[in-house]
Amino acid sequence: MAAKRVVIVGGVAGGASCAARLRRMDEHAEILLIDRGPYVSFANCGLPYYVGNVIEQESKLLLASPELFRTRFAIEVRTQHEVLSIERTAKTITVRDLATGHEYSEAYDVLVLSPGASPLVPEWPGVREQGVFTLRNVPDSRAMRTWIDEQKPASAVVVGGGFIGLEMAENLVHRGLAVTVVEAAPQLLPPFDREVAEYARERLVERGVSLVLGDPVTSIRRVDEQLVVHSQSGRELASGMVVLAIGVRPEVGLARAAGLQLGQRGGISVDEKMRTSDASIYAVGDAVEVHNRVTGAYEMIPLAGPANRQGRIAADAISGRETRFRGVQGTAVCGFFGMTAAMTGATEKQLQRAQIDDYDVIYLHPNQHVGYYPGAQSMHMKLIFRHSDGRLLGAQCVGGEGVERRIDVIAMAIQMHGTVFDLEEAELCYAPQFGGAKDAVNFAGMIAANVQRGEMKLAPWGGLQKSSAFILDVREPSEFGGGTLPGAVNIPLGQLRARLDELPKEGEIWVSCGVGQRAYYACRILAQHGYDARNLTGGYSTYRVIFPAR
Repeated sequence: MAAKRVVIVGGVAGGASCAARLRRMDEHAEILLIDRGPYVSFANCGLPYYVGNVIEQESKLLLASPELFRTRFAIEVRTQHEVLSIERTAKTITVRDLATGHEYSEAYDVLVLSPGASPLVPEWPGVREQGVFTLRNVPDSRAMRTWIDEQKPASAVVVGGGFIGLEMAENLVHRGLAVTVVEAAPQLLPPFDREVAEYARERLVERGVSLVLGDPVTSIRRVDEQLVVHSQSGRELASGMVVLAIGVRPEVGLARAAGLQLGQRGGISVDEKMRTSDASIYAVGDAVEVHNRVTGAYEMIPLAGPANRQGRIAADAISGRETRFRGVQGTAVCGFFGMTAAMTGATEKQLQRAQIDDYDVIYLHPNQHVGYYPGAQSMHMKLIFRHSDGRLLGAQCVGGEGVERRIDVIAMAIQMHGTVFDLEEAELCYAPQFGGAKDAVNFAGMIAANVQRGEMKLAPWGGLQKSSAFILDVREPSEFGGGTLPGAVNIPLGQLRARLDELPKEGEIWVSCGVGQRAYYACRILAQHGYDARNLTGGYSTYRVIFPAR
């Protein structure tokens, strides 16, 4: 039987992992990997840190060379070759050698598309001016480094406040530039729920980064040696360079021209084995639409982890193994200015878009390790779980050390269809410098489990401004004097039992404190005395980000 000829278009996470896995599964397959760039496998998540000189050597970004693929895996790699078209009936592709311009045809038995996604570049006037950059590959990062070294700009405008935008802001500040971040949405980190992202806004302001939120860019123009960014409101921002970090678009031109089915979000449609609408063609990585395991929706989620897994799934399927891609839950993390922001599963706004209303939300603000050990800092967590049965739906957390570890634990629980009761019972590592005997994950589970068991009722933060409920703040007077909820009455927790006659017997009592713990204690007291008490989880620490004073 003749060896199977597999041609893979595009490297990096999806294509390169597919090629290497396929060789391990099939020693006899003929594997050809074609990439139009100069590098077949590089650390694209490290590019902002190369610009910022945190990673000083470009070679550190290069993960595997064509020579390595050839000698270790017997895989032929052709870089700087572009696939122009797919002839599905003949099972051939047309390829152009970008160095010589020569075009030729290659046959395949199986074709794997891993074209990735390209940075969004809007058709704004001036967007092609020198000094305006996007960041997708090593040459892009090299161009930015060269511009900074040679032109020595004093300032930069970063357009986009998502993961890449914030990482670029940090690294440009590291290079000594004054940075302004412009985001069309009214919040930073658009994938997160707004109140969680508020902590990121506060951190950037603390570190001297200027922010323009909810004001889209309309054009860029050069004025002498400066680039002037114009916004919808008429704002003008002059700087020495501009970085576009407003998202990516799946590269589906080849697939579309070949007549392969695309999904509603514009990505390539694939089944559980990563097969396209043509059984001989697979697709992986940022160009494919993926099934969200929590909401059931199909989405574009350009993350390296899923792309790597998809490459492995495609390789297993090609080699005849039973396999399936289970979908994604959007687990992601970003670091900037000493802060970590991480998420997994569905956000509240995703659930609302999917018209899913069977859920509850809690907030908590635990330390990353015990308070008596030096360096304790608060983390800010939001946990979303199904109201009907406590099944975990999503979590978001921002803070310093340990944020990503807590989200990783919850990510695995979601993957295993876990509930809040599983978090409550989770047995996790404990030593004073790492966490507590009751870890932050346990606390989240315990609070949510109390809700599920009916031991604590929740008051909805979204209804605070229109509620007629009695608002009770159980902090100490000194804390109450530093800021509280509108209309709140202060009865410290230690005095509550003696002052119950000051509370209304009819109607709801919404209870708040600093972070939610004392409010829970108060709710338990009040409930057992016949009051309809409800906890505003997260307390004043949550109130100030849901209703920020700007």
